[in-house]
Amino acid sequence: MDAVVRGLAIYFVLLFIIRLSGRRTLAQMTPFDLVIVLVISETTQQAMLGDDFSITNAVLLILTLFATDIGLSYLKRWWPRVGHVMDGVPTILVIDGMFDSNAMRGCRLDREDVMEAARGQEGIESVKEIKFAILEVSGAISIIKKPDLTKS
Repeated sequence: MDAVVRGLAIYFVLLFIIRLSGRRTLAQMTPFDLVIVLVISETTQQAMLGDDFSITNAVLLILTLFATDIGLSYLKRWWPRVGHVMDGVPTILVIDGMFDSNAMRGCRLDREDVMEAARGQEGIESVKEIKFAILEVSGAISIIKKPDLTKS
């Protein structure tokens, strides 16, 4: 039973910390972020297993983590507000060619992050060509290009 409690505690602590770190972390993984993930995984493994390295304990922890994840997915389906709290909501970064500085600051993104996504997705060279840029809950930036009115 101790392994289940440890597993649940670590799961929710990590969920909380990742949620606080923001979606930018999910979208743009740097070598530093990879090192952090590796260190965190080793640390959490030790915290969850304690002194019991048996296969039975490992299987129990794996089942606990998967059951928790599945349970939370049902909870988010039944109560969408829980999903908004856990996963966040999309954030509009650009509206009709204008950066929303407050949204950008809140998401810890800079203009170059948005323009990199715009160039990669739509071949856009200027923010004035963007109708909407949206930071999705997955951490990806979606670009919606303004309609080209010069084509008839």
